[in-house]
Amino acid sequence: MRAAQVGRGGTGEGRSGGGSRVSGLCSFSCRQRVAAQLISDWFGSTNQFAQRARCDIGLFSKETMFVTRASQCTSVVLLLLSGCAEPPLRFPLERTPARLERGRYLANSVAICFHCHSERDWEGPPGGLPAHGVLGGGRVLNPGFHLTFPNITPDRETGAGTWSDQDFYRALTEGIGHDGRTLYIEMPYRQFSQLSDEDLASIIVYVRSLPAVRHALPKSEIPMAVMARMKPLSPRRRSFSPDLATPERRGAYLVAAAACAYCHTPRQNDEDLPGMSFAGGIPFQGAWGNVASANLTPDPSGIPYYDERMFLEVMRTGWNDARKINPVMPWPYFRGMATDDLRAILAYLRTLAPVKHHVDNAEVFSPCRKCGYVHGLGEMN
Repeated sequence: MRAAQVGRGGTGEGRSGGGSRVSGLCSFSCRQRVAAQLISDWFGSTNQFAQRARCDIGLFSKETMFVTRASQCTSVVLLLLSGCAEPPLRFPLERTPARLERGRYLANSVAICFHCHSERDWEGPPGGLPAHGVLGGGRVLNPGFHLTFPNITPDRETGAGTWSDQDFYRALTEGIGHDGRTLYIEMPYRQFSQLSDEDLASIIVYVRSLPAVRHALPKSEIPMAVMARMKPLSPRRRSFSPDLATPERRGAYLVAAAACAYCHTPRQNDEDLPGMSFAGGIPFQGAWGNVASANLTPDPSGIPYYDERMFLEVMRTGWNDARKINPVMPWPYFRGMATDDLRAILAYLRTLAPVKHHVDNAEVFSPCRKCGYVHGLGEMN
């Protein structure tokens, strides 16, 4: 959860009070059994029917009857299995130890909610972590206009104490705030909408368990021309559960959870530049200095030389051999990620399309015609 407040849970509508699930379908295992029996019965009867047809009237081949019956069977089986994913979330969300622990991990080390939703300490090492005693209390940013990252702690007067679980869920998956406003993309709902329902539920449960922080903040003042470009997402299907079958797919999932593309993909008018995915170059100026995001693609101008050892070292220590990584690249948060998760991220980054785009924070900043920003080695592009 990065910027702006969090909003309505699209999947929460149509459920009865007390968190009960409203569904006209039988259970997952029941539907599986019915579908399996249909396949067995119908495909078996296909053989018998085709044999009778061929022997009695000679008009139909076994193959023709098989295709016809299989088509009928498929339609009904797909209907039965359409609800066979994980059961839809029930609101209000159940507070379980498993969700609390998973949410703590995701919010602090992957989705890094408090990188935006907390005042940060740039004085104490390693720099950029939440200041003491204000975790989740929000802060104000000025990216050319007044942008507030709201207080997401349970404080009822200055925070999110009156918001519902569905409010949080809707913000994360649709980009709509608790008051119905479209959120600015600094709250990376475009990326968070790719997370599973269970992971989102875990984040929400954990964030809502934080101690209340009384911290009043002014409202955002975003120009109308900017907000006119913000488009909320449509409500997604229930029981969303992504495919994590390979390390590369798991890595893609984690990269979405960490919203890496938001900092590492150049934008124009708040839309990603075509052909520049993860090519870096976006400048960040503040208490940490003036730096630009790196090109993460396998192009020679990117990070093709990153092996597993170097990648883990960067993410754990903030050092790339002899060069220190600025903590505005939030490695102080990411260092808490599990080693297997970091390996999966690297596996995904290796699948990216190479993009030739020179970016180097050790060099003089100059305008770049390719991305439109000003960064080190910009004149080489």
